[in-house]
Amino acid sequence: MLWSLAFASYAALATENKDSSSHPIRIVAAENFYGNIAQQVGGKGVVVVSLMNNPNKDPHEFQPTAAVAKDVADADIVIKNGLGYDSWIDKLIATNGKPNRLVITVADFVKTKSKENPHLWYNPETMLLLADKLAQVLKMPSAALTFHEKMKPLFEKMTFLKKQYPKLSVTATEPLFTPMAKALGWKMLHEDYQLAIMNETEPSFQQIVDYQESLKNGKVSLLFYNSQVANPSTLQLQRLAKKYNIPIVGVTELQPSAAPTYQSWMLSQLNEIEHALAK
Repeated sequence: MLWSLAFASYAALATENKDSSSHPIRIVAAENFYGNIAQQVGGKGVVVVSLMNNPNKDPHEFQPTAAVAKDVADADIVIKNGLGYDSWIDKLIATNGKPNRLVITVADFVKTKSKENPHLWYNPETMLLLADKLAQVLKMPSAALTFHEKMKPLFEKMTFLKKQYPKLSVTATEPLFTPMAKALGWKMLHEDYQLAIMNETEPSFQQIVDYQESLKNGKVSLLFYNSQVANPSTLQLQRLAKKYNIPIVGVTELQPSAAPTYQSWMLSQLNEIEHALAK
């Protein structure tokens, strides 16, 4: 509903912005990877602020400050993930803000259910949908086409891995990488364990035993772990994987500062995976 109510206003704002660089559209993204997509699409016509942008801290411990609240209040467009991942921003959106502010919830246009994995950005198709939405609002159709072109190397790498390592059985300490694994055609094992860790609940005894047995018996080819989050249970699984010569690959929830774009971030992780598998 917010999308339809605000579309006309922001279409007009975007048209006006083409003639004047003094009033760029202010976009606030809850997460820096969505902010990066907004910057790629909007270019010089937008000013983007990403609120969660520190890849060295646990995103689940993020606490909004007064400065964050002001950024949200001053935004023309707010982008958030949804599915409970960034629920802290909902309270800020519900308070003061511009009357025609547009809120884009990525989960609203991605086919998913409320209880599913919230890590939508680990499926690159999600970013294509977001870019298309932003280009529509900003009235910049050529920007969407340009972004699709910039995504081609990432999809080419995914196609290569899918063909080179078909139907791998992999696992993870959290369901962060799961959307990408499934996009690669790989089977993700022990999702129940991962969801328990994500929700900060204790996995069952049987879930732990089954997980450990799959590592000991070599039923998985890779173990992914969230390098921004650590706890005794997941560290134990990493040690066990190393003991049985199962490659482990760290992935991050937020786009690291060393990666200038979402595409370079994902490609870097896929290259690391390829290197681990080649061993």
